[in-house]
Amino acid sequence: MAIEASWNGEVLALSDETVMVEGNHYFPLDTVNEEFFTESETTSFCAWKGTANYYSINAGGGCNMDAVWIYREPKEKAEHIRGHVAFWKGVEIREV
Repeated sequence: MAIEASWNGEVLALSDETVMVEGNHYFPLDTVNEEFFTESETTSFCAWKGTANYYSINAGGGCNMDAVWIYREPKEKAEHIRGHVAFWKGVEIREV
């Protein structure tokens, strides 16, 4: 079964190989429609994962600021999410 991330009528990602971490599906980059993403200057820090970088979503005529994140250089314990993105701020995650 595949997992889909969508927002504002557009499919942002679709994968049957997401990685679950703390209740969030992390999607491999090669399953993501990056044309909907605009890089943000926002960052956050997690003690065990490292520094997250954010993207905003521009889809369906709307913008969802900082709704996508990635750990580009994850700490050792989070190495399994390198090259993966996760979503929040109203992005719908569902099985399809």
